Amino acid sequence: MNFLRMLLPIPALLIATTLRADGPRDNLPDNVRPVPPPGIEVPAEDRTELEAGLKKLGAEIESLRGAVKGQPAKLELLPDVEIYHKAVRYALTYNEFFKKPEIAVAKTLLKQGADRAEALRVGKTAWNTSTGLVVRAYVSKIDGSVQPYGLVVPPTFKPGAAHRHRLDCWFHGRGETLSELNFLDQRQRSPGEFTAPDTIVLHLYGRYCCANKFAGETDLFEALDSVKRRYPIDENRIVVRGFSMGGAACWQFATHFAGLWTAAAPGAGFAESADFLKVFQNEPVPPTAWEQTLWHLYDSTDYAANLFNCPTVAYSGEIDKQKQAADMMAKAMEKEGLTLTHIIGPKTAHKYEPQAKEEVIRRIDEIAARGRNPLPPRVHFTTWTLRYNQMLWVTLDGMEKHWERACVDADIVNASTVRVTTQNADALTLSMPTTSRPLSTGRGTKVVLDGQELVVPPVLPSQPWTVHFHKVGKLWTLAKLADDGSLRKRHGLQGPIDDAFMDSFVMVKPTGKPLNDKVGAWAAAEMTHAIEHWRKQFRGDARVIADTAVTKADIASSNLVLWGDPSSNQLLAKIADKLPIRWTKDNITLSSPRSNASRSFSADHHVPVLIYPNPWNPKRYIVLNSGFTYREYDYLNNARQTSKLPDYAVVDVSVPVSSRAPGGIAVAGFFDEHWELPATK
Repeated sequence: MNFLRMLLPIPALLIATTLRADGPRDNLPDNVRPVPPPGIEVPAEDRTELEAGLKKLGAEIESLRGAVKGQPAKLELLPDVEIYHKAVRYALTYNEFFKKPEIAVAKTLLKQGADRAEALRVGKTAWNTSTGLVVRAYVSKIDGSVQPYGLVVPPTFKPGAAHRHRLDCWFHGRGETLSELNFLDQRQRSPGEFTAPDTIVLHLYGRYCCANKFAGETDLFEALDSVKRRYPIDENRIVVRGFSMGGAACWQFATHFAGLWTAAAPGAGFAESADFLKVFQNEPVPPTAWEQTLWHLYDSTDYAANLFNCPTVAYSGEIDKQKQAADMMAKAMEKEGLTLTHIIGPKTAHKYEPQAKEEVIRRIDEIAARGRNPLPPRVHFTTWTLRYNQMLWVTLDGMEKHWERACVDADIVNASTVRVTTQNADALTLSMPTTSRPLSTGRGTKVVLDGQELVVPPVLPSQPWTVHFHKVGKLWTLAKLADDGSLRKRHGLQGPIDDAFMDSFVMVKPTGKPLNDKVGAWAAAEMTHAIEHWRKQFRGDARVIADTAVTKADIASSNLVLWGDPSSNQLLAKIADKLPIRWTKDNITLSSPRSNASRSFSADHHVPVLIYPNPWNPKRYIVLNSGFTYREYDYLNNARQTSKLPDYAVVDVSVPVSSRAPGGIAVAGFFDEHWELPATK
């Protein structure tokens, strides 16, 4: 509904100024300002004091690590100490003090870290049970880094009590100076925009300023897991909300993971890239064809149908340019037969108008009080990639073609019949737990799948009900397993290149002599760039291992990012004949054994970059010569922070590296559903 006509005019002093767009100065690829910006000079006396404090706290942490070894409960609390050390270390080492008062903040954080270390040593960890504003942390599976989050713990929280709390996840706005140091400081001073009664509020750091994309997306789920281990959370009363860049993140999580949330409350932000960049940024740089295809990864408008499964209350200021996001989502939802509840603050720019804010609170609280139904009788699901393949009791295990729309509509017709219709699907799982399921036990059950009736195993009273289907030709068949073991794209193994950096990865450094100096110098520079910018943009220290030191454990646990060529990288040399490339001193040939596709390039000045299932462990990736694929130009606007390369590309290294690309892109494309090059027509 439009809330505009429900409000009286508000005083002029409440009208916010229009948010500054990045504007034309940030549309110049050859003149890109750095993100994060350079910091201020730290006076020598302060630097000496901070270095001494860091050294002392670091030694205490290492001593603690040995002392709590074998004590899982205490070991899990160690990141709550380490985050203070990391926050000050990053600021001091990488010139990330942006204002003079932050130096005093750093000294305070070192004191707080030392106090927590001592408390952990003696077993008096008050922050673990306290209410109010609390900062905590977890160790990320992606890179082993310690990542912070903030909490608002209500006074109703009682350690050990059976009562489960509602949880609100808040995504913050854009902040180019939001270092870990500033984040910890903020989260100990302000409860934030919304604090509902009897509700724990989780403030995500989100890996800095990436609108919770890629590693920032993983951050939500890792932080959620950490909170659920530490506090009693009601799984059916989790709300996602955010404003500005955080509103964009909220749209993303609401549409891509709609079945997980009780409700979503996005404010402003952006919901897609193309129109937003045109309206907000006046973007003059034309995207490549594969970039436009890859917009389907994160464009929330493409996933609007999923909001059938998630009540959503959007907010916009009437004169905010970012009202465009909710307007675009309203149009996309209308095409799906859905209506967006859109609360509008009159004469308001980029902030919450007080009365409109109260209306958002009222509506979200009413929805949260009802809670989520984890087993609704009807599910509508759409996706463009198996990265996002689940909605409640429906899982899409295989697509006929990636980056084209896939849909699954599932209805529980009665206690013994489920009807499902699909589009662009060839493997599917239906699964319901033992509790609260609407199917009868101990009687025949049938699934009508795209009009084809299949008799499936009966529902047993003490076991989850799970059935798998594969399509053979045009007919569906019952399958024993969701995964038939073949080499094909599946959830978490579907590309593009950036997908490898949403889970555990290691950079594998070459130790040998390259095929030629030009390619060797490019690979070395790009690896350095990837490591440096991982820290800057995703706030972790990438794990780097020499090609001679990679272990079976590394192969089992991590995606391997191989730098160099078959001459310089021993691991690449061992695995090269199992990849869809042939790389000699003269030529690089892309080829696939099951298709007639083949293209060759001179090895003198070309390098392949790609993502592919690791032949030694097909549950993990091999990546050649690439970090995450967006670059400095894209840091300036979050809607630009999308994948810039698909599954494979060949880079012409005779073309200079730029703020947009690692060189000239001679060719780029997507592997098919069986990880083959598409057949040449």
